[in-house]
Amino acid sequence: MRIAQVAPLYESVPPKLYGGTERVVSWLSEELVRLGHDVTVFASGDSLTTARLIPSCQESLRLSPESIDHLAHHFIQMEQVLRHKEEFDLIHFHVDYLHYAISRRERYAHLTTLHGRLDIPDLVPLYNVYSEMPVVSISDSQREPLPSLNWQGTVYHGMPIDSYQFYRKGGDYLAFLGRTSPEKGLDRAIEIAKASGMPLKIAAKIDKADQEYFEAVIQPLLGSADVELIGEIGYPEKNEFLGNAAALLFPIAWPEPFGIVMIEAMACGTPVIAYPFGSVPEVVQDRVSGYLVSDVAGAVQAIKQIEKIDRKKVRKHFENNFTADRMALDYLKIYERMVSRRKAPVTAPSGVLNWMKLRSPSSSTT
Repeated sequence: MRIAQVAPLYESVPPKLYGGTERVVSWLSEELVRLGHDVTVFASGDSLTTARLIPSCQESLRLSPESIDHLAHHFIQMEQVLRHKEEFDLIHFHVDYLHYAISRRERYAHLTTLHGRLDIPDLVPLYNVYSEMPVVSISDSQREPLPSLNWQGTVYHGMPIDSYQFYRKGGDYLAFLGRTSPEKGLDRAIEIAKASGMPLKIAAKIDKADQEYFEAVIQPLLGSADVELIGEIGYPEKNEFLGNAAALLFPIAWPEPFGIVMIEAMACGTPVIAYPFGSVPEVVQDRVSGYLVSDVAGAVQAIKQIEKIDRKKVRKHFENNFTADRMALDYLKIYERMVSRRKAPVTAPSGVLNWMKLRSPSSSTT
């Protein structure tokens, strides 16, 4: 199958440091290539892929000191997709609704994976207008704010089974990996670690939008010697960081659509201690791959019982549910269904068929 993957341009594919959507596009594209499909990736020019790459900008926008208007590059990307549309059986978009006005007016099979939160009031009128757009959710819980969309399926993220090394024994610290935004719960992670008496290592990305929150709320909590801010890290540094941790703390305060860091930790054998919002109960199996807790006290109690979690079973939970081959096969089922719909023969009305018979040479009376 000839498949286009259209990635956001904020990070490279895969990202050099933090980045979720672009990392998933990389995992999916590489697996589709491995399975023998003809894959084209529309992404930033510093992306690395075994697929065909069509760059829409020279480098990823977030790390580019010269990029100010990010939307301008995405408009160029949409034009590139249109220019090459006849080369694909299906175009898989990962740029949310950016292409909707174009895709409604063009004749190509397309699919959009929605990677972000959907509990935003502004999305209601938008999807009232574009209700026919075929979309995929990354967890069942993600659908709850907009259940009437044209859902084609839920496909959990998956990464290459051998991308993270399994650690049979964890270390003596807790880990936090993610953004420093309020919804990610870094302040609660620090509170949990201090109450448990275990050191906390923080590998966090500080976005410009979160700088004020970081300085006002998080920075005052970093004075303790047991709380270490490492900063933003990428792969493969994340493997050692997560693998050597006793547990990953994930005390979120929002409807997390998926949460890649949870499967990264589980791939290392590291259990996850998380608040059960959004996708978390779909990703973490309570008392098997971690603990689902509702507050700080529950998290502290879970840390005390962390040795009861078998790290081999944590890894097995990852292998059974969140690998790239499983993700690619799930998407291929949807691709094939959508392409077959597009190529279904159109049956002419009986009146037209009768007219054609009358006009055929064999039926001529002249």
